Amino acid sequence: MYRLFAQQGIIVTIFTTPHNAARFQAVLTRDIESGLQIRIIQMKFPAEEVGWPEGCENFDMLPSPNLVVNLSAATTLLHKPVEKLFEELTPKPNCIISDMCLTWTTSIASKYHIPRISFSGRGCFCDLCVHNLRVSNVLESVTSDSEYLVLPDLPDRIEMTKAQLPEGTVTARPKDFRDKIIAAETETYGMIMNTFEELEPAYVQAYKVTKDKLWCIGPASLCNKDDLDKAQRVCVILSSEQLIEIGLALEVSNKPFIWVVRGCNETQELEKWIAESGFEERNKARSLVIRGWAPQTLILSHPAVGGFLTHCGWNSTLEGICAGVPLLTWPMFGDQFLNEKLVEQILKIAVRVGVEFPVKWGEEEKIRVVVRKEKVKEAIEKLMDGEESQGRRERARELAEMAKIAIAEGGSSDLNIKQLIQEIKELTA
Repeated sequence: MYRLFAQQGIIVTIFTTPHNAARFQAVLTRDIESGLQIRIIQMKFPAEEVGWPEGCENFDMLPSPNLVVNLSAATTLLHKPVEKLFEELTPKPNCIISDMCLTWTTSIASKYHIPRISFSGRGCFCDLCVHNLRVSNVLESVTSDSEYLVLPDLPDRIEMTKAQLPEGTVTARPKDFRDKIIAAETETYGMIMNTFEELEPAYVQAYKVTKDKLWCIGPASLCNKDDLDKAQRVCVILSSEQLIEIGLALEVSNKPFIWVVRGCNETQELEKWIAESGFEERNKARSLVIRGWAPQTLILSHPAVGGFLTHCGWNSTLEGICAGVPLLTWPMFGDQFLNEKLVEQILKIAVRVGVEFPVKWGEEEKIRVVVRKEKVKEAIEKLMDGEESQGRRERARELAEMAKIAIAEGGSSDLNIKQLIQEIKELTA
């Protein structure tokens, strides 16, 4: 996202921690060498102070999911170090853009009399759903996690179970943290979102009613020239049994496929199965199994690719949309079931594999198999050969073209970024 602003000729300062800086250092170096004005400031992450192992800075580095609850305390401890570093900056920033969860950045912005812009890592559809659930009383009458409810006050009729909603929407456990976010948003100048107006127009307009100022500036991923421009991401983990079920479904589907297998404990069992069962040899004429890193952008942009299996994380979903590829959806937790509703029911560019209940991070091996091979095969066939497959492909291609236009010179997202920058300049002149 920083590139979107730096390309407009302004100085961008990134505050981050050492491990996170290392994740995108190569990308950052290329951008600086290209002439973009970018400063990066590193600060120690207070891992030990909150009971995390030394050097641990991200979810994917945690030895146990139970330690996630300490994240709020850890990020709050960054307040004073960031404020001190901010004080030493020359020239001083005219604006702070921070994740909506970093609520303490509001007080820094207030101290220096500059606006704070919050960033949401979700789309307008998802954020509007969460907002409407929060301000309504609809969840009070839902007694079971498996009970379906109609999400309130949306342009479309959307039904979901309580279990499929983001955990913070339905539980009281993070209430204090949630209340801090809500309070900070009332003092925040506006919000930017990694989406584009043409993707979800009705939801952009509806969400703008709840916000004084909202700018859609995405898809940010289209600023990446290739996969080398993407920072490393957390892997999505499925149990070894579930991975084998997917492999069996791919085989019996009789469709050509590319399967990327990333190294972790679960894939060790998968690799053993692949080797001992003869899977790779049997399917070598119509498949490619890639170990480790794979050029996802390059693969998705190939005209022969007819579908993309996604966990429905927002970044992954947007990348599939930008490639113009129909999606096979496998949500696991968080906002992913809501994103599935957007692409499957509203945009009509996806087919559900059939996941009904969330699988929380760290519990993959407890649940083992969520969807059997028969269901996966059925979804693959529907995506590739079903009656609606041609219309789905056409809609996916149209959205991809809209995404490219939005981020290009004079497009909606490009104009929104320019408008935001101009507004900040006038505000702080």
